[in-house]
Amino acid sequence: MKKVTMFLLAAVVCTTAVVAQDTATHKMHKMHKTHKMHEMKDCVMMKDGKMMAMKGGKTMGMDQDMTLTNGTVVSTDGIAKMSDGSTKKLKNGDCMYMDGKMMSGMKHKGKKMKKAGKDAMPM
Repeated sequence: MKKVTMFLLAAVVCTTAVVAQDTATHKMHKMHKTHKMHEMKDCVMMKDGKMMAMKGGKTMGMDQDMTLTNGTVVSTDGIAKMSDGSTKKLKNGDCMYMDGKMMSGMKHKGKKMKKAGKDAMPM
């Protein structure tokens, strides 16, 4: 009887450990995938007084005006002319996605900006 009880106890402990590991691994994978998707979103932004463009995860200085998918034209000096004719001046930290949506200030999708390096982008 003791052998059967010990065997059942060992089986329960092993099963619980396997389920716990699977859940933790799944959560980590999901977090990594979400973070990576967030990181790769294309945008133009004003950083330290210069317009920067992020495409495919690479950041570079804007050397010519850029037309976004909604018709907004963003110039190299940070002036965005919307498709309705209105204009906005991007300030340091302002980011405009390729669909024309704007994220103002030093936050990007709820995360603070990195301060390291000239090509630093939102985390």
